[in-house]
Amino acid sequence: MEGFLFQATIYLAAAVIAVPIAARLGLGSVLGYLAAGILIGPVLGLVGAETKDLQHFAEFGVVMMLFLIGLELEPRALWDMRHKLLGLGGLQVGLSTLALMGIAMAYNQPWGVALAIGLTLSLSSTAIVLQTLTEKGLMQTKGGRSVFSVLLAQDIAVIPMLAFLPLIAVTLPSTIMAPDGSIILETTPDAAHAPSDAGPADVAISFINSLPAWGITLVTVGAIAGIIITGVFFTRPVFRYIHAAKLREMYTALALLIVVGISFTMMLVGLSPALGAFLAGVVLASSEFRHELETDLEPFKGLLLGLFFITVGAGINFELLASDFVIILGMALLVILVKGIILFVLGRLFKLHGRDQWLFALGLAQAGEFGFVLVSFSVTTGVIPDGVAEVLLLVIALTMLITPLLFILHDFISKRSADATSRPPDDEIDEEGPVIIAGVGRFGQIVNRLVQASGFETVVLDHSPETIAVMRRFGFKAFLGDPTRPDILRKAGLADARVLVVALDDRKSARALVQYARAQRPDLHIVARAHDRTDVYHLYQAGANDIVREMFDSSLRAGRYVLENLGLSEYEAAEAQRIFYHHDRMSIRELAQLWLPDVAPADNKAYVARAKELEKDLETAFLNRSEEDDQKKAL
Repeated sequence: MEGFLFQATIYLAAAVIAVPIAARLGLGSVLGYLAAGILIGPVLGLVGAETKDLQHFAEFGVVMMLFLIGLELEPRALWDMRHKLLGLGGLQVGLSTLALMGIAMAYNQPWGVALAIGLTLSLSSTAIVLQTLTEKGLMQTKGGRSVFSVLLAQDIAVIPMLAFLPLIAVTLPSTIMAPDGSIILETTPDAAHAPSDAGPADVAISFINSLPAWGITLVTVGAIAGIIITGVFFTRPVFRYIHAAKLREMYTALALLIVVGISFTMMLVGLSPALGAFLAGVVLASSEFRHELETDLEPFKGLLLGLFFITVGAGINFELLASDFVIILGMALLVILVKGIILFVLGRLFKLHGRDQWLFALGLAQAGEFGFVLVSFSVTTGVIPDGVAEVLLLVIALTMLITPLLFILHDFISKRSADATSRPPDDEIDEEGPVIIAGVGRFGQIVNRLVQASGFETVVLDHSPETIAVMRRFGFKAFLGDPTRPDILRKAGLADARVLVVALDDRKSARALVQYARAQRPDLHIVARAHDRTDVYHLYQAGANDIVREMFDSSLRAGRYVLENLGLSEYEAAEAQRIFYHHDRMSIRELAQLWLPDVAPADNKAYVARAKELEKDLETAFLNRSEEDDQKKAL
């Protein structure tokens, strides 16, 4: 017991210390976890042989992550992704496998071993890539969605890989040879792969494996069908039963039971637990208990994923790496280079450009955590010898360790490269109108439709080719161009326009546009979109006339609905909304005079004092209105 508590303390302390440091340095949490594992394993020797056993437990973090991803994807959405899954994902796996297989055969590996190596290294790290994309806010970009599609295709591809690998099993020496026949790396078998005493699960697996081919297929199909049927028909009654107990921890227990039970079932039939969890998540995506499951599993997923990354770092064999450092590092870099080139070309073929293309190529260039599973399975079935497997595991770990650096490289390229080379040229603006709308996202579109429906001409500008294409598809005329550029504004008719609507997403660009337009046209009426109060003050000082907080009006309407459902009449709720609206506009103007850009509002004494006074004025206004209503009712 003491030993277990000591090991738990070591792992948790390493994570608590290393991860925040890595995050502050902008390296991301994944690199922090990997560094923590290297520190407590190969460097300090605080953890040892238990790391490999702990890694199997930590892999449940990957399983939970795929289950949560499945909860976000309804079956219809998955069907809509079929072209990218089969086209982009299928080509990536196929081409990467062939290229890496060819390289392995060039180093005198038999075709069976080379094919197994190619299949293993063709997969990328779902855990690292998805977590890094989420942290960097890249998940919803075109490149991020393409990365997700390929990762999903790779996870699905694990099924045929596991079914195919035993068919090429052979007995081979544990050496890696150069094309000229000389031995460049020779390793000894790893005793860690020796069979252990069989348990109930091993007996069940042996029984299934002893069945004829049609029997194994029947059991496999039955397991998948069972997961789907259980998700569709039995989860709702079970959740209602748990709800009747009124014990919060039972929801967590049920969520864990679903994930662990599915993982065990899939392992029995020789399929990927992660894929089974993903399938179950898709089945439950339309369930009313989806959010409950997400809330219960999210903390476990984060901790287990972190533990998985730590075990990867702690499990790196630095003795083997030190003995053949150049060769093994070269192998890892070669894997990244080959996969990166293939991904870059595929990205271009599937119309990815600029930052999205680089994100797609660099984000998926590493090997992945499922590689550990395939290597272990390949050794067990006699496809890959122990010595080659040990090197392969080290290469996989190194590529995963390098992945955060690839994302840093992507950030560097994104900042330095101009997307002008990968986007269509700006349109020739041949129209002018009384209203110029800069930015046509959700906010700008509504303004444009209202103004045009009222019979006024508008000139719409946006720097996104995709947005302009969508506008034109729906019959709205818009021009591609950067609204902050003086020459674009001049061609759009800034000299004669009556109103400029600034609806840009980027805050700095919006402020710069307002400031420039005000300097050029002191008489121009400028309506600007703001994200929050601080943004309002910046835009006010820049010279905007009317400033609209993007969530303010919708929040007011929601508050009005709340009041109506609390017993106020529609008139009373509307009056409360009107009083609050006018008081807020007046407060914003007064507080803008006291706001200082370099001082936090809470540290600005004059600002705080006036804000308190204005809040009391609002209470007084509502009190006076209430007294007036009471007097009217009395009459």
